[in-house]
Amino acid sequence: MSEQQPNPYASDPGQAPGDYKWGPGQASYGYPQPYPQPPAHQPTVGGAGLPIPQQPPAPGYAPGPGAVPGQGLSIGDISIAGDQIITPSGTMPLRGAMWNATDLSRTEEKMPAHAIVLAIIFFLFCLLGLLFLLMKEKRTTGYIQVTVHGGGRHHSTMIPATDPNSYAWVMHQVNYARSLSV
Repeated sequence: MSEQQPNPYASDPGQAPGDYKWGPGQASYGYPQPYPQPPAHQPTVGGAGLPIPQQPPAPGYAPGPGAVPGQGLSIGDISIAGDQIITPSGTMPLRGAMWNATDLSRTEEKMPAHAIVLAIIFFLFCLLGLLFLLMKEKRTTGYIQVTVHGGGRHHSTMIPATDPNSYAWVMHQVNYARSLSV
């Protein structure tokens, strides 16, 4: 750089080009940002000798089949205890948390091989063998992704889909968690 065009990254005018204040391994432009400081008050965790504050859920929502009243809620590896969300990546406050669920599963319907064999065998004896072709087999594969954002942190978990109603069950749990986060 010439004297007419000084180095915009230099902190003092006499600094040579390429002599930056940051070096290898140091962050530039403010990245990475540190985790936010913990809150001034420490939230209580249910079961630690203090009772869980009972917060009524929003109207129309009740704990799902996996929730025990007064004991919190668990969705995959995300747990709610008291006024905290506990995840493997750390704890975050329950109040103001954002919950999302994405259905990444699919249900396939196909004719099983034994239905085709029975249809061929019984077709030779009577035409009722064609009724075996009406047999269908449903198979659900995939996962349901649940993410939670709160307190400057983010965590995502994958829950295996075992039947076509798995997404409805997970959404019921997520909606209950949303009602607690208000």
